[in-house]
Amino acid sequence: MHHDGPNECDPTVATIKDVARLAGVSVSTVSRVMNESGYVGTDTRVKVQQAMVQLNFSPNDIARGLVSKKTASIGLLIPDVSNPFFADIARGTEDAAIAQGFSVILCNSDWQMDRERMYLDILRGKWVEGVVVAGSRSPEQVLLKAIGDLPFVMVDRRAVHQGNSVWMDNQRGAMVATEHLFNLGCRHLAHITGPEHSPSGQARHAGFIQAVEASASVLQTQVMQGDFRVDGGYRAGLQLLQGQQRPDGIFAGNDLMAIGVIHAAQFLGLRVPQDVSVIGYDNIAMAQYVAPKLTTIDQPGYEMGKAAFEMLYRQLQSEQELSEDVEFEPTLVLRESTQNRGQKR
Repeated sequence: MHHDGPNECDPTVATIKDVARLAGVSVSTVSRVMNESGYVGTDTRVKVQQAMVQLNFSPNDIARGLVSKKTASIGLLIPDVSNPFFADIARGTEDAAIAQGFSVILCNSDWQMDRERMYLDILRGKWVEGVVVAGSRSPEQVLLKAIGDLPFVMVDRRAVHQGNSVWMDNQRGAMVATEHLFNLGCRHLAHITGPEHSPSGQARHAGFIQAVEASASVLQTQVMQGDFRVDGGYRAGLQLLQGQQRPDGIFAGNDLMAIGVIHAAQFLGLRVPQDVSVIGYDNIAMAQYVAPKLTTIDQPGYEMGKAAFEMLYRQLQSEQELSEDVEFEPTLVLRESTQNRGQKR
């Protein structure tokens, strides 16, 4: 029997996905047979039971108890529970899951790759039916190994080698943000990146560089490491705005850092956007309540989370392995933190 994701603790232990594959049915059908819930045809039931015997499959008591109470669950792994973008993903995932009778186990990795792997190990042990992984910065092969046999969907990241993904073209979105700054007349641009190894942060950095290289009008650029948090944006903003070559346009890798930059500028007595234009990324709710209101790139976290669960649910219902890709389009949202500098491009 071929196992495309064996149990790391004991590669001989069969999983519910192994049973489903051998019987030629969906994971949900196996779950119904195991717990005598819902309708399953006689022939299908026999196929599942034979597969369970052949694989020596023995579900644990916790899984039986969960399913018998009709509390099917999925795992949701996010990198920062305090980040409104990931909170929106969580809300969208949970709302869609509850509508289908699923509960959601939320895990916060705090941007730590070892904690991601720890939580994925725990989720496999909890017998969740699948997992949504948002914003992971682990190498894809490491992530796939940690996920094992669980059906999964990646959010805010495109799955290159295997699986399903809900994502936005961050490189193109970053190009839109950068082009907006130099179209306003900004000539000394700075970019504050996301956390090290973050795929979305790396793509936004690449988009910034690509846009700068395509424009003959940009005279100077600076890049500073950030962390996708307000404090990181504030520290980077202080350093940039007190430097010898003060930028007149700053593209922060997300809205939280952009808000930090605005606070840094105000602390230094600089005006946004008169002295420096600031643009963010994500379009979180608070972007329209800061002063000045933040110009940004819209990334609809709630809709992405909803789409992720719906994609995962289709996997669970299908008797064949699916591979889907849902891409959202980046959109410029113009507010008050950027302003035309009165220069020709």
